[in-house]
Amino acid sequence: MTSETSDARRALVVRGGWEGHQPLAITELFLPFLRDRGYDIRISDTLDVYTDAELLAATDLVVQCWTMGEITSEQSAGLTAAVRAGTGLAGWHGGIVDSFRGDVGYQLLTGGQFLMHPPGFSDHGVTLVKERADHPVIAGLSDFQVHTEKYWLATDPLIDVLATTEFAADEERARPVTMPAVWTRTWGEGRVFVSTIGHKPDDFDVPEVRVLTERGLLWASR
Repeated sequence: MTSETSDARRALVVRGGWEGHQPLAITELFLPFLRDRGYDIRISDTLDVYTDAELLAATDLVVQCWTMGEITSEQSAGLTAAVRAGTGLAGWHGGIVDSFRGDVGYQLLTGGQFLMHPPGFSDHGVTLVKERADHPVIAGLSDFQVHTEKYWLATDPLIDVLATTEFAADEERARPVTMPAVWTRTWGEGRVFVSTIGHKPDDFDVPEVRVLTERGLLWASR
C-alpha cells in the first residue's frame, strides 16, 4: 500500500483482479484529479484493506477497480459497513459491477451485476435521463456516443439511473431493452456511484465520460 500525506479528505484506491481491465493504468488517470481536489490518496492492491475498520472510517471515498476475483465474508462485510456509516464508494465498468460474482451482499451494495456484453466493441449511444438532468453528475451534459463494450446487467430497482443504453431485439430477446449505464444510490449514510463505461483507457477520452466519472467520484465522497 502507498500513501501521500495531506490534511484534506482521504481517498482509498483499491485496484487489482483481472488485468484485462487495466486497473493500474485506468485508476492512474484519476489520481491527478483527486489530488487537485485536495485528497490524500492511499492505494491498495489487496482486499484485506476492507477489514481495516479504522482506516475505512477515516476514508471519505473508496475508488474500486477490481474485476472478478473473490472477496471474503469479512472483507465484504467491512466494506459494506463502512459505506453504511458514510464512506463513499465509486467505480466504473467491470471494476465495480463485475467484481466478486459470488457475493450477493456486495451486489446489493453496488446495485448492479454484470451478466454479459455483445462480442467486441460497438459504437452505441448513451442517453441521459431527462428527468435527472439536474443531478450534479450529469448536469449540463448531453447524450453522447462511445465505442466500447455495452453491458447487460441485473440491477436493483432502487438505484437512481442517470444514463442508459439501448439493446435491440434479436433472436434471443423478443423486444428492445433500455439498460442502465450510469447510476447512483445511497446505502445507509453512504453514497455509491457506478458507471458501466470504462473498459479501456481511451473510453475516458470522450469528454462526457471523463466528466461524469470525475463528478461521480466527488458525488459519492463523504
